[in-house]
Amino acid sequence: MSSGVLSWWALLCAVGALNVVAWALSAVRLRRRQVRLSGECYVARRRQLVLSAVYVFGCAFRSALPVYDVPRICLFNVWLSSVVVGRTVATIAELCFVAQWALMLRESARVSGSLVASRVSMVVVPMIVIAEVCSWYAVLTTSNLGHVFEETIWGVSAALVVASMMVVRPRCASIPRSVFAIWCAAGLAYVAYMFFVDVPMYWTRWVADEAAGRQYLTLAQGLLDVSERRVVSHDWNDWKSEIAWMSLYFSVAVWMSISFIHTPELRRLRHRPVTSVP
Repeated sequence: MSSGVLSWWALLCAVGALNVVAWALSAVRLRRRQVRLSGECYVARRRQLVLSAVYVFGCAFRSALPVYDVPRICLFNVWLSSVVVGRTVATIAELCFVAQWALMLRESARVSGSLVASRVSMVVVPMIVIAEVCSWYAVLTTSNLGHVFEETIWGVSAALVVASMMVVRPRCASIPRSVFAIWCAAGLAYVAYMFFVDVPMYWTRWVADEAAGRQYLTLAQGLLDVSERRVVSHDWNDWKSEIAWMSLYFSVAVWMSISFIHTPELRRLRHRPVTSVP
């Protein structure tokens, strides 16, 4: 393994292990907070804890056994490194992550009375289900056009979530402004990355494949291929296009998932009456 790839993989493993520890400490802290939370809020945070567990452990697994899906590249020639395993874990984890966003938006909508947040909370999970279908299509057929649609849907979903947070924040008194700012900044950075880097990258790859006359796999052929074929590579050049997004995805996104467990109980902002000055 090249020194660059080895250092990157070691960093992913370290971050994944720290994230698991952070989740475990969050579970202990939530248990201690139970007496200070209403029953409804505690149930909501418990749901966040469970959903976060799936995402945290799923990302830790993928950090230890990273896979570059379309070319079937992995670091280790073991069955757990097959694309079918990695993509299955990713699908389940990502659906749990977006479910966290939906639950938080639903709670925010209930407290603030925001119709925007309520509507977005109902559509983001179905949107990501469609994105996952597009992802599986791309992975099975090796057509990057599926990834173009997948990442576009993710970007639009994130933009809707950020817009909802901006509507809800002035009406909720208990979300610290610093937390709100971090969520929005991370969301906006993600949207910018998706539409200015990720989507154009996959579009360029698809155009190049079309120009080269690439023969795509059928769904049946692809399912057999992702189950059996593994291309082991430790070359930096094979991984360099994936390193940036994987590193951010397995760190920052996981920290956001864990942060939902610690969100204070939401309360509607009560405006003070304006008194006239004599």
